[in-house]
Amino acid sequence: MESTPTHSTPWPAGYRIQPRACGPAADIVQGFQGLPAAAVGDAMSRQVGTVGLRQYHARLETTVCGPALTVRVRPGDNLMIHKALMLVQPGDVLVVDGAGDVTQALMGGLMRTTCVARGLAGVVIDGAVRDLVEWAEDGMPVWARGHTHRGPTKDGPGEINVPIVCAGMAVLPGDLIVADADGVIAVRAEEAAETLWRTRAHLEKEARIREANRTGSADPERFDAVLRAKGLPV
Repeated sequence: MESTPTHSTPWPAGYRIQPRACGPAADIVQGFQGLPAAAVGDAMSRQVGTVGLRQYHARLETTVCGPALTVRVRPGDNLMIHKALMLVQPGDVLVVDGAGDVTQALMGGLMRTTCVARGLAGVVIDGAVRDLVEWAEDGMPVWARGHTHRGPTKDGPGEINVPIVCAGMAVLPGDLIVADADGVIAVRAEEAAETLWRTRAHLEKEARIREANRTGSADPERFDAVLRAKGLPV
């Protein structure tokens, strides 16, 4: 005989809202402000980050840094995104797993207005947006898979503050999101302090290489040694 759901069953199947994760300490978040996503990725083995998203805001120099509030939705449905916008705090980055579907937009200009009013740092969507003229204005950076004029349904299901995959990148609630014209990176909250140190060290190394390239004093052994190790006589 099938069991009857009891009061201990908190959510219907497919619907879940978890408590907001705290994310990294404020000073660590501040330390990442303005750091290039590429440098953060280099400090994390060069194998993490989103694939296939593009920015829809106009200013290429825009950077975003803040803790992730995650949402998973049914492709083409934005009910739980609306709910998530009631829960976000200023400085959060809304990260949406829309399964890469671009047949219906998950967010448009009206929701953008809410994002601005709520003080979001930015939006990352593995799905589509619409009302591109509005998204191109200053005030709300957004990265998305694509765009379409076709609007969403508002029926669910969906989940908030759960582990998701966004454009090939695993994201946990509270992960630090760093995004710029090159792409989007998620840094685990508990690893953020060490990753910040590694990123700064990597940027110092890059500065030395850049100066050597500029002056023509780069050491040829940097690459020749690798080629000789592979058996190529150089």
